[in-house]
Amino acid sequence: MSLQFEIVPVTPFQQNCSIIWCDETKEAAMVDPGGDIHLLKEKVQQLGLTVTKLILTHGHLDHVGGTAPLAKELGIPVVGPHKEDAFWLQGLPRQSEMFGFPLTEAFDPDQWLEDGDTVAVGNQTLSVLHTPGHTPGHVVLYSSEANVAFVGDVLFKGGIGRTDFPKGDYQTLIDSIKGKLWPLGNDVTFIPGHGPISTFGSERASNPFVADEMPLY
Repeated sequence: MSLQFEIVPVTPFQQNCSIIWCDETKEAAMVDPGGDIHLLKEKVQQLGLTVTKLILTHGHLDHVGGTAPLAKELGIPVVGPHKEDAFWLQGLPRQSEMFGFPLTEAFDPDQWLEDGDTVAVGNQTLSVLHTPGHTPGHVVLYSSEANVAFVGDVLFKGGIGRTDFPKGDYQTLIDSIKGKLWPLGNDVTFIPGHGPISTFGSERASNPFVADEMPLY
């Protein structure tokens, strides 16, 4: 038995919302339900799952826009991100105005996450890594059993998260990737907040921002 996941891209930003579940209990969580909640609910129904929590990697609108209505409708808690992203969640009305999204009200999660915390999904356990840089309160969720990490906007196939937002910092992001993610192992598959899946080993070999040593041509 292990952790399963299915990716549903949502919003005009094509943000990867991950529906993750324990295949033993069929208990599920949604990681970063950014919007299009009708699509997310349809997928959950198709898969025959019971969603018991919503988990947020960080406070940007395209990752959290559907959270409050979903939590209210399903009667479930919101977990994460780290409390350093509280200002992003409190600024959601302004964010929705800036990006032309429907008005998104400010909210706080039921539980902030800290580095070293764990989050249970059925009989599966996710480890929490605090990975600032893209935002100061960004977290990554890692399953050692499934050898998979949900990394939000920290790392992408061939790229890294933007650091030009308030309280973003380039060197902090690089340190988060190399200090927190690489030690998990080259064979870890990661699901980024946008775009295709990759592995840490592949990015260490070829990602121009964080490769171990780029060849000189």
